[in-house]
Amino acid sequence: MTDTTYAHKARVEALRTLVLEYGSQAKFARKFGLDASYISQILSGHRSFGEKSARNMEKKLGIPLGALDGRLLANEIKDSNIEPAYVPHTTRSAPVVSWVQAGQWAEAIDLYSAGEGESQEETPTNAGPHAFWLRVKGDSMTAPAGLSVPEGYLIMVDPDSLPENGSLVVAKLDSEDEATFKKLVFDGPNRYLKPLNTAYDTIKINGNCRIVGTVKEIRFRP
Repeated sequence: MTDTTYAHKARVEALRTLVLEYGSQAKFARKFGLDASYISQILSGHRSFGEKSARNMEKKLGIPLGALDGRLLANEIKDSNIEPAYVPHTTRSAPVVSWVQAGQWAEAIDLYSAGEGESQEETPTNAGPHAFWLRVKGDSMTAPAGLSVPEGYLIMVDPDSLPENGSLVVAKLDSEDEATFKKLVFDGPNRYLKPLNTAYDTIKINGNCRIVGTVKEIRFRP
């Protein structure tokens, strides 16, 4: 009997998102040495996709353990600032805002800290008081292997957490109207915003950029 729990549905939708990035189930299966019929059975609901199967799949895909459950586990992500994305027992709400609002967050804190925004998302109480959520758009942070944050995922941004080399950050470039989501890289005196998708260019920053906040958590929401 197939598993009909929310966790199972979330895993299936996360897998479906990854498969769509490769255009077809066959291409996806060939890329990672998987059985195409096995993938088809999972996505069609004819085969259960339990926790053990998800962990095995993540190892084959080269993504962090827990990613298919909609969470990233800190001890599985090397050189990353991402913390576990499960929702602890003690939570509060933080707003889900637009990318334009994120770029203006320093001025908008008073407006949104009271609970306003497009919607609300449960947030760990140990997050900074000005934390907020963004829904990822575009594929600049989608990587073929390793840490990948596809379009549609939610990221929690903490303006009160100082970024380090390798941190995932939300930044506002002087030349853009809205914020951008990238990996912050230090190389000697130079600073860069690096996409996880190698098809996109790395951006050198030299006073033309303001770091809005550090990304502390990633969640998959179908």
